[in-house]
Amino acid sequence: MSRSSSPSPASGLRPPAHPAVRTLALACVAAIAVTGCARGSTNDKNNDPGIEFSSDAELQGKLDVMGFNRDADEVASTRTDLAEEAIKPATLSAPAGELDTQQLLSAIAAGKAPDLIYINRDELGSMAARKAVMPLDTCIEGEGINTDDFRESALAQVTFDGNVYGVPEFNQVQIIMANAEMLNSAGLSVQDIDGSNPQLITDAAEKMMQHKNGKLSAIGYDPKLPEFLPLWAMGEGAALVSEDGRTALLNDPKVVSALEFGIDLYEKQDGFGTVKSLRDSADFFGKGNQFATNALGAMPMEQWYVNILNDVSPDTPMAFTTMKTSAGEPMSFGTGSAWAIPSGGDNPQAACRFLKTMTTTDTWLAAAKARSDDRVKDQKPFTGLFTANRTADEQIKEQYVDTNDYLASPWAEAVEASYEANNHSFAIPALPADAQFKQAWLDAVNRVLSGNASVTDSLETAQDEAQRALDQAWSEWEANSQASSSEQ
Repeated sequence: MSRSSSPSPASGLRPPAHPAVRTLALACVAAIAVTGCARGSTNDKNNDPGIEFSSDAELQGKLDVMGFNRDADEVASTRTDLAEEAIKPATLSAPAGELDTQQLLSAIAAGKAPDLIYINRDELGSMAARKAVMPLDTCIEGEGINTDDFRESALAQVTFDGNVYGVPEFNQVQIIMANAEMLNSAGLSVQDIDGSNPQLITDAAEKMMQHKNGKLSAIGYDPKLPEFLPLWAMGEGAALVSEDGRTALLNDPKVVSALEFGIDLYEKQDGFGTVKSLRDSADFFGKGNQFATNALGAMPMEQWYVNILNDVSPDTPMAFTTMKTSAGEPMSFGTGSAWAIPSGGDNPQAACRFLKTMTTTDTWLAAAKARSDDRVKDQKPFTGLFTANRTADEQIKEQYVDTNDYLASPWAEAVEASYEANNHSFAIPALPADAQFKQAWLDAVNRVLSGNASVTDSLETAQDEAQRALDQAWSEWEANSQASSSEQ
């Protein structure tokens, strides 16, 4: 199963007050109307002038899509068929292949922009700051896209300087996955490893790790650094950046504490190098995965991996739970893709109708039915679709997940944990220097993991790097915006 089509977080409940997204997302939702016909005005610097969007307009021409594979699986093909029908008599051109951002920028500069792109949400802020993609407020209003259906954290990821630049798609979140046999043998339960008490995780790691001939043969607990630093920081109650996306917070004492915890956890298991070597030796996507071979006690992992495990090693004793903050609240770090309309494309109207159809509740339900039918036919559990559309996820769970005869323990617990995680996901907001910001904190963690810097020093360096990148990018954005305003 592809990552894009695995269970992605669902959020019928509000996320646990992630400070970096809540205010921005609520402001975004409040500002957007959901019906009628909208036209960008030459007096509105935030919107391309002269482009009209209407839900009853007849579309023409060709829609060129970049970065999406309609034949990836039945979820993609079902939705694409419906969206292609919705834009008729306009025609669809969507060659398979991941989005190449440099190729995209070159195409835009050459006046050959595609009409629609499928892009990672953590890249959208810088694309918006470069004005490589257009704001979608008038598209959303004119086509009647109901933003109330979408998760606040996902909307925040596609909202830059008060305007929406993308419509979010799947939502990937993490849950705790564990080898139940190793837990039981160590006298542990999932409550010992859910993150609510870091000391219990450390104790669990030491109890579950194993050695053979003096070498580490089983990892007790892998915190999955460097990529999950935002998750562990939020567990301590810290965001990596301010809610307005202008101030880096990488040297926050709680971020320091979170990274120190992860580093200490590796040191107690013979060091990161040893853990990584054992981690990398596993057949991650096959029958010889780390849980099936008793080479790992527990780790946080994206929810799509549940289906992998169920497919390749369904008899491995597993246990699942939601990641918790130190206050005991469920949480997850939401990431995923979005649809965006490049500036200068020939057919933004067809692009808007297409992205609306791809992400509407009815379309997701049709895709879920296709997936569920296939899974039932193969006598395998359907574990849901986890998207940025909260309403769709709730209806999919009610109609297709709970009634599946093949969903038995422990996979039922995995699904429940995934839905709870999706309902409590947070995200890093859209940033004008998103790549530089992400690289700063990844480099900070890697310096410590490699033994080249202390936690405090490395995060201070990252703080300086990230803040300089943000300051420069915001300054350039504001200068460009003022120049555009004075020209109108």
